[in-house]
Amino acid sequence: MLKQHTIAAPVKTVGIGLHTGRKVTLKLIPAPINTGIIFHRVDLPNAPGIKADAHAVTDTRLATVLQNGDTRISTVEHLLSGCAGLGIDNLIIELDCEEVPIMDGSAASFLFLIESAGLQEQDAPRQFIVIKKPVEIRDSGKLARLEPFDGFKLDFTIDFKHPAVDKTGQRHVIDFADSTYAREIGRARTFGFAHEVEALREMGLARGGSLDNAIVLDEHRILNNEELRYDDEFVRHKILDAIGDLYLAGHPIVGAYVAEKSGHALNNALLRALFADPTTYEVKSFDESNTPKAYQLKNKPLFA
Repeated sequence: MLKQHTIAAPVKTVGIGLHTGRKVTLKLIPAPINTGIIFHRVDLPNAPGIKADAHAVTDTRLATVLQNGDTRISTVEHLLSGCAGLGIDNLIIELDCEEVPIMDGSAASFLFLIESAGLQEQDAPRQFIVIKKPVEIRDSGKLARLEPFDGFKLDFTIDFKHPAVDKTGQRHVIDFADSTYAREIGRARTFGFAHEVEALREMGLARGGSLDNAIVLDEHRILNNEELRYDDEFVRHKILDAIGDLYLAGHPIVGAYVAEKSGHALNNALLRALFADPTTYEVKSFDESNTPKAYQLKNKPLFA
């Protein structure tokens, strides 16, 4: 039976919130079996928690935000993506601010933290959400779909009318049966456009954004001195985001995800549509002999 995993030891880091611009300390702590992933705001009385769950999403403006009453946790998608990519089922995440730090704009720092802590196998079967029937959301020319597939595959197409983006691939397909998250997706950085920064900051967003934690483009080119980490880094980052958003299902998904110009809002709507129809999925565990290859962790070193 494929087992659940947490981390082997606590680990912490300090960073800046992309949207708040505030310094934040992040601590990852091992959690017992069947806990799932839970965020705690240790800066608030009694350290209230929010479980990583699709139905806790209340805002999707340029980030995925979880909320329980007055307690908010923002920009959870990159950390959750890293947890999904490395097979972390149970984890306590402590923050002393309302936003997960952006780090370098990718999941790479979170992968390093998890590698530093180590993975700990737990004595309970890992549960998966197996897609049985297609589920699709369309909105204003955008599309997000989940469909049956014996593994985990993502097919994402973006459509940004920008010279620098046009030079890169605007579609990427990845099947994790023969690809490694850390190598192929985890280092892809978030991106934004310089002309939007002032308006975003007036909305209370992007106050911590810089060339150190995002790819920034003007009307014609990329402003960062660093070269792209992947030839098609823009669309790979959208895949990184989607993996994090989909992990709010509460379990890894066995199925294929197809998207055209999707984002946090559509990804969340897709999960809500999935759970609204119990005939579209089942929750099950796998023996070692029939585990989809995409989830055979023993065959995938963290940083292969």
